[in-house]
Amino acid sequence: MSMSSRTSGTFNPAEGTKEEKIPTPLDAMDPYLVLLEPTDDPQNMSSCRRWLAVLVISSASLCVTCASSIAAFTEDGVAQTFGVSHEVTILGISLFVVGLGLGPLLVGPLSEVYGRNVVYRMSYAFFFIFSFPIAFAPDIAVFLVFRFITGLCGAAFLSVAGGSVSDMFSNATVATPMAVYTLSPFIGPVLGPLIGGFINQNIDWRWTYRVLLCWIFGELIALLLLVPETYVPVILKRKASKMRKLTGDPKFYAPLDRRDGSLLSAILFSCYKPFQLLLFDRMALLLDTWNALLLGILYLAFQAFPIIFETNHGFNVQSTGLTFLGIGIGMLVGISSQPFWNRLYARIAAENNGNPPPEMRLLMGQVGGILVPIGLFWLAFTTYPHVHWIAPIIASIPFGTGVYFVFTSTFTYLVTAYRPIAASAMASNSALRSAFAAAFPLFAGAMYDRLGTVGATALLAGLTTLMAPLPFIFYRIGARLRQKSPFAAS
Repeated sequence: MSMSSRTSGTFNPAEGTKEEKIPTPLDAMDPYLVLLEPTDDPQNMSSCRRWLAVLVISSASLCVTCASSIAAFTEDGVAQTFGVSHEVTILGISLFVVGLGLGPLLVGPLSEVYGRNVVYRMSYAFFFIFSFPIAFAPDIAVFLVFRFITGLCGAAFLSVAGGSVSDMFSNATVATPMAVYTLSPFIGPVLGPLIGGFINQNIDWRWTYRVLLCWIFGELIALLLLVPETYVPVILKRKASKMRKLTGDPKFYAPLDRRDGSLLSAILFSCYKPFQLLLFDRMALLLDTWNALLLGILYLAFQAFPIIFETNHGFNVQSTGLTFLGIGIGMLVGISSQPFWNRLYARIAAENNGNPPPEMRLLMGQVGGILVPIGLFWLAFTTYPHVHWIAPIIASIPFGTGVYFVFTSTFTYLVTAYRPIAASAMASNSALRSAFAAAFPLFAGAMYDRLGTVGATALLAGLTTLMAPLPFIFYRIGARLRQKSPFAAS
């Protein structure tokens, strides 16, 4: 058996996990230790196969987040069918997002024991099964309960999935595939209103979820056929099991077979550490609050855009769905700039002897921190009925670009600055973001009724302006704060 091994950790700049791979010791005196052969290494798969897996994982993630926002355009139909208020129907988005926030605390530890593919396939199968009660719900209680459950099931693709991407690519080549994956959870919420607008303008609201069921089923088949297991400790564990069966010798083992601690203890740690980080580390708390505010505003837009465009400009439902294209175009502009950022980071890394400080990742956040309030102020003062409708849509483009820059910058910074507990750092970010994204749509209508479209949007722009200096401040003092932090890597 080969004595080569790969012991690097994997991290997910997009939503969520850092798993310390169990080291494979180079012990030539232990013939029963199963080691990683070059043919077993997921990084040695063909480029076509790896990219196909990345695209399937990314599209599955996009489907999950699209399912979160697509409910925005079913609210009137749900309210009429079940005889409830508009405020109750908004819970269809909020409860789904709460599920997305809580899910990573559970599926992260499970993926470290059973592998990524088992988690993907089981969670997506349940996502498919539990979407049926939503599409055919007899009352509002069933509808809301299963919206929460499906959010919980889809959470694996906002936490574990990024690890699969980094499993398949080396540190030198992971930036571009990770950027593709990172974009997918944020394009999804923008795509939801576009699809939902066309469906709900023309047919019954239940068809929104029936179409979604067809999409989920297609993604499930693609996951089963096209995505291989990429988590090295589980690959080695399966190889050891195969060796025991082939030889009849029970002594063959993989490092994961001798893992310390129980699954229950891993889940409890996963639940406890993120909140400890929020309570006792101000740098993590402020960055997470900044991210949470932006995601809250993005989800608030699902309630605000219908007010702006239907009330002020007379748009119908499907036309209002199209207005979200501005945010989507902005995000695509953001990812198209990735080659520039790759070159910039490579130059900084060379200047630091290949060991750049985590704070360099905040350079992208500095640009994003400026673009977000610019886009929101521009949007605020172009929402008047007498201003042409194209102006607020154009204003949402820099907002979309800024959101992409902020999230990508912060996620990458957290997993590098808090490398020893990067999974907890990302889980704390996910939990706080989900809380804001769930809460903001609930008060959007009241806020826009009281302050008007200009006042309410300008208030949000002002809040993002207050948070904009954070990447500049932490770029300068982050190294000193990390030395004092009990959690960050010094």
